[in-house]
Amino acid sequence: MAQIASLYRYPVKGFSAEALDQAALRPRHRFDADRVYAIENGPSGFDPAAPGHQPKAKFLCLMKNARLAGLRTRFDPATHVWSIDGHGAPFGADLSDPAGRAATEAFLTDFMRDERRGPLKVLSAPGHAFTDVGKPYISFINLASVAAVAELVGHAVDPLRFRAKIYLDGLAPWQELNLVDREATVGAVRVRFAKRIQRCAATNVNPGTAARDLDIPGALLRNLDHMDCGIYADVIEGGKLGLGDRLRLD
Repeated sequence: MAQIASLYRYPVKGFSAEALDQAALRPRHRFDADRVYAIENGPSGFDPAAPGHQPKAKFLCLMKNARLAGLRTRFDPATHVWSIDGHGAPFGADLSDPAGRAATEAFLTDFMRDERRGPLKVLSAPGHAFTDVGKPYISFINLASVAAVAELVGHAVDPLRFRAKIYLDGLAPWQELNLVDREATVGAVRVRFAKRIQRCAATNVNPGTAARDLDIPGALLRNLDHMDCGIYADVIEGGKLGLGDRLRLD
């Protein structure tokens, strides 16, 4: 029986994961406070009045900017204060306030240096999430598959390289890839598995050191003839889930 080993959200796209003990999910909705902000790296065309999906390369992201992993960030969803450790003295600002956004943009401009393609700008829009795909999926990673990736690359692999929301113990390696179109209950939440997750260069970044020290997509392609690890799901019936909750497949 598979069960939840860990839960995470990522309030600001490309920055630190935040561990959760539980989450309350709604139908066809992501985790609350997940990717509610992004940092535009030069003009992106994003319109807060009519928000739509944009490719992640238009924002600061680990795929392009490994140095982001050198910062440790925390977000308070009640106050929208974002705190950063690293790059000098600790920093904090209210991302919902224009002055706080301006201070954040100045801090990150100094930190990013020559990786800026233009002005950095804190972006958000009511109800919008800056996800990698334009649908309100939640993401699952099978820890047995992460262990299999470690064997392929000959090196320990931190599961947080995959930046999933739900990490599962108890499945066979790669079993998650065969779950597309199947339904399951996890905790009190009903999901339908929708799509395998193709991995990008973000997984090559060590979340502890900010070094781009592995080639995980390349290893997957060479050994398995695909670059997939993990699976997206739609929430079809809402409810709560938490650490240790079991996943029950139909």
